[in-house]
Amino acid sequence: MTNQSLPKIAHEEREGKFGYVYAVSGPVVTAERMAGSAMYELVRVGYYELVGEIIRLEGDMATIQVYEETSGVTVGDPVLRTGKPLSVELGPGILGSIFDGIQRPLKDINELTSSIYIPKGINVPALSRTATWEFNPHNVKNGSHITGGDLYGVVHENTLVKHWMILPPKCKGTVTYVAPIGNYTVDDIVLETEFDGERQKYTMLQVWPVRQPRPVTEKLPANHPLLTGQRVLDSLFPCVQGGTTAIPGAFGCGKTVISQALSKYSNSDVIIYVGCGERGNEMSEVLRDFPELTVEIEGVTESIMKRTALVANTSNMPVAAREASIYTGITLSEYFRDMGYNVSMMADSTSRWAEALREISGRLAEMPADSGYPAYLGARLASFYERAGRVKCLGNPDREGSVSIVGAVSPPGGDFSDPVTSATLGIVQVFWGLDKKLAQRKHFPSINWLISYSKYLRALDDFYDKNFPEFVPLRTKVKEILQEEEDLSEIVQLVGKASLAETDKITLEVAKLLKDDFLQQNSYSPYDRFCPFYKTVGMLRNMIAFYDMARHAVESTAQSDNKITWNVIRDSMGNILYQLSSMKFKDPVKDGEAKIRADFDQLHEDIQQAFRNLED
Repeated sequence: MTNQSLPKIAHEEREGKFGYVYAVSGPVVTAERMAGSAMYELVRVGYYELVGEIIRLEGDMATIQVYEETSGVTVGDPVLRTGKPLSVELGPGILGSIFDGIQRPLKDINELTSSIYIPKGINVPALSRTATWEFNPHNVKNGSHITGGDLYGVVHENTLVKHWMILPPKCKGTVTYVAPIGNYTVDDIVLETEFDGERQKYTMLQVWPVRQPRPVTEKLPANHPLLTGQRVLDSLFPCVQGGTTAIPGAFGCGKTVISQALSKYSNSDVIIYVGCGERGNEMSEVLRDFPELTVEIEGVTESIMKRTALVANTSNMPVAAREASIYTGITLSEYFRDMGYNVSMMADSTSRWAEALREISGRLAEMPADSGYPAYLGARLASFYERAGRVKCLGNPDREGSVSIVGAVSPPGGDFSDPVTSATLGIVQVFWGLDKKLAQRKHFPSINWLISYSKYLRALDDFYDKNFPEFVPLRTKVKEILQEEEDLSEIVQLVGKASLAETDKITLEVAKLLKDDFLQQNSYSPYDRFCPFYKTVGMLRNMIAFYDMARHAVESTAQSDNKITWNVIRDSMGNILYQLSSMKFKDPVKDGEAKIRADFDQLHEDIQQAFRNLED
């Protein structure tokens, strides 16, 4: 297929003024005769009409970062100004799709060109102009007053997600026409309003600049956990819906598996997964796995791909587009948040984005800071993470939504003092630090429980008190045991286990039980790939009950003739220890909540009975 026959920019857009290429340096192009341009204005560079964005203006010279391969662009080539910022199309058809960093639909391009590569300068609409969607008006009729953010219609995009039609912010007026129930394309007019004698027409499609956060009424404090289905995260280092999380770790520690587990099993309504500068096979894995994975909603099983949108900007795509992909992802997330959904955005990995900033900064001859990164790295990261949060949405009816950001960070050699990691940790509230040593021991998820932290513990106390009142003391006890075990392990290496006090032996054994059978989790098994919170709390309750009773038994008989030692407990309670180890094998799908809770309560009684018998 020749490049000439591919779709180009609409003719009316060509009427804009042209500038001319003055110099080319990799992804950075300098153009002259660009007076009157704006910062971050979208331009088309050269005869291939490559997408670019103005990042610096001096006199009539503009510096442009180009989001495509610039080989073949020569001095004197035309630069077309479009007069608008880099924007994304928002409307039905986003979910279940895969886009590149500047929201070009990869599947459509593949069908159009029958090639596995994206041709230069191809201009395909992000959302299909031919697909029809069933539009249902919602609470509006002729004569209704309507303002920005109001919901005026709904499209059942798929069986999992209702796609609400939102009046764009800053719009208002009296409704003069609303489309009746029926099938429409995204270009068909579904609403007309009048304000001050001016008529406005609205389609199901709206365009929003990616660098501008979508407005909200107010930000609210977060109060509900983002349940991931990973025991170590839900119990020890919880994140909230509307929270920010960083997952730094060396290669092979399992960052991507944790990101994918969150996408598959978290309690979010919509998932936006941004693969930013990582390997292409990670995106293809998501494309292969997600359609097969199902979630049960009101008795009907649905593919989780229906609630997911992918932004793929793999490591072999142009470097500059990594920055755009992060902003594209967060803008899509904010759009679904404004409908009243809880959205999770996975950015894998923000280090690659920072490297793209470093490359562009170097081309612009800016003063390098730590490790060659630009001095404004921290500010750029902060402006991205700042767009997360739980909010009260604009317009009627009243609704709340949230965007949670989980950013993977890949420091070179797993060095957490790397500028990207340290800048990120100054911004985010939850830190899930991955440990190379744990990964080498095949302990997954390889989250180091001694260095990780969450600053949301206080915010979630009300949720735990209401639903799982016994949980907070259990969590405190687990952290104490794991910390004590770390201190004892040094003594054990010096003098051996035999010389420890009996209570310390119990601490060591219960810590081993916690590490092997609670913190470890097999993502590839049906019973353990997802652990509901009631199962997490039930497992903790029994393990800590065993620990408390064992210590009590040892301490209460320490002065008597017939002492109870750890060896006595271990020999007489082999079956109890085995049952504690096999609690994780209960399958929440097959067995169901009621049976698992009953089994755990029974085990709790068995433990109490066993210690009573021992002390008698």
